[in-house]
Amino acid sequence: MSQNRRNYRQAAYEKGGDTGRRTEYAYNYGNTARRLQVRPRRQGGPAPVAEPVVRKNRDKARHMNLGYVLFLAAAMCTAALVLVNYIQLQAELTNQIKDVAAKESQLNSLKLSNDEEYNRIMSSIDLEEIKRIAIGELGMTYAQEGQVILYQNETNDYMRRAEGNGQ
Repeated sequence: MSQNRRNYRQAAYEKGGDTGRRTEYAYNYGNTARRLQVRPRRQGGPAPVAEPVVRKNRDKARHMNLGYVLFLAAAMCTAALVLVNYIQLQAELTNQIKDVAAKESQLNSLKLSNDEEYNRIMSSIDLEEIKRIAIGELGMTYAQEGQVILYQNETNDYMRRAEGNGQ
């Protein structure tokens, strides 16, 4: 009989069952740990009775008075106004950035066309023809040695020389 009891305990121990003795440590056979057997939570049963002070605080926390509701409504309206204003400012900023980009593009195209027109005009001028007309038709001559007068300007401003012929 004692042999039977020992065999039963040994078989139950190897299967992971209860052997009748309480032990904290069990030897694991193999290279994996056994799954823990989690006890299911109890369903139903009497609910714990809360103390009256705790119950009163819970009821108070669930209840919202008129002042609190008005405060929340005012806070939501303020937040909504701030957000709408922010979105409008963002849209205005985006439009201004687009306008600046368009004006920069227009400025670049105008500069390019101005440079092209200047180069066209400069290439169409014939300096030899101008010299011929000035000397031949208008009677202009080159300046003689005594006709050129150099002035020293002490400031970096411009200066005018007025001739003494009554003008």
